[in-house]
Amino acid sequence: MFDWIQQFADWLIYDTIGIAAHSKLGEALNFFVYDSLKILFLLFLITFLMGIVNAYFPIERIRNFLSRNQLYGGEYLLASSFGALTPFCSCSSVPLFIGFVKGGIPLGVTFAFLITSPLVNEVAIAMFIGMFGWKSTVVYVISGILLGVVGGMILGRMRLEPLLSEWVQNLLKQAQREEELEEEKKSLWDRLPEVAREAFGIVKSVFWYVIIGIGIGALMHGFVPTGFFERYISRENPLAVPLAVLMGVPLYSNAAGVLPIVQVLVQKGIPIGTAIAFMMAVVGLSLPEATLLKKVMSTRLIAIFFVV
Repeated sequence: MFDWIQQFADWLIYDTIGIAAHSKLGEALNFFVYDSLKILFLLFLITFLMGIVNAYFPIERIRNFLSRNQLYGGEYLLASSFGALTPFCSCSSVPLFIGFVKGGIPLGVTFAFLITSPLVNEVAIAMFIGMFGWKSTVVYVISGILLGVVGGMILGRMRLEPLLSEWVQNLLKQAQREEELEEEKKSLWDRLPEVAREAFGIVKSVFWYVIIGIGIGALMHGFVPTGFFERYISRENPLAVPLAVLMGVPLYSNAAGVLPIVQVLVQKGIPIGTAIAFMMAVVGLSLPEATLLKKVMSTRLIAIFFVV
C-alpha cells in the first residue's frame, strides 16, 4: 500500500543523497523519511474520512452501538478485532485513535483498538507462521486480541476522559456545537473544503510531534544493535519477561521489522514467550508513540496507558 513512499525514501536517501543502503545512517534516515510521510499521509486521509463520517453518518447511533450497556463488553472485542485487521504500527494507529475519540467513540473502546492494531495484522501473521508455525501463531493472535480487550476494559472503567489533552477537549466541544447548530445537511461537494481544512489543521497541529517521535524511532532503528538484548533476557534470568518488556518499550518498529530479530533471539536460546513479550513491547509501546500521543493525552494518561 505504501510502496510508493518506500520507493521515494530509497530514491531520496540512497540515490539522490548517496548514503550507503546498509549503513546505520542510511537505514535511520530512510526509516525517518518513510515513516514520517506515511504517518502524515495517514493522518490527513483518516481525519478527512472521519470528517465526512461525522458529517453524514449517525454518530449518535454509533456511540449507542458501542456503549457498554448494549454489547456487554462485546464492543471491546469488536474494536480489538478491527485493530487486528488494520496493518498499522503503533504510531500509524494514532490517527485512527484521534478520529475515534473525535467521533465520540468511548475512550476504553478506542484504547482496545490502539493496543491490538500494531500487534496483530496479516503481515505479522504470515511471517509468524513461516518462522514459528501455526500453534505459536494462534497463541500470538489470541493473546494480542485479548490484550486489547482486557486493556480497553480496564482503561474504560477508569473514566479517563478528563485526562485527554485540552486540544482534544476543544475538538470534542467544537464537534458538539456543530452538531447542535447544523439544521440541514450540506451537500458532500459543499462540505468537502471545510472537511479538508479541518483535516489539514489537525495534521499541522501534530506535525512536529510526528517529526520528533519518528526521529527518535529512526535513531533507535538504525543504531541499537540486536546483540545488546541477548545477555539480559536469557532463559537463566527469572526476570527475563518483565525485563524484555522494559527493554522493548524504548524501541520502535512494526511487526514485520521486529520479527526477524525475534527469530534470531529464539535461535540463540531465548524462550519464545520471552521473545514475544519483547516483540509486543517494541511493536505496541514506544517512545515515538508516546510523543505522538502527547498531543492528544496528558502525561498522566500516557503513563496509565503504558502501565496497563
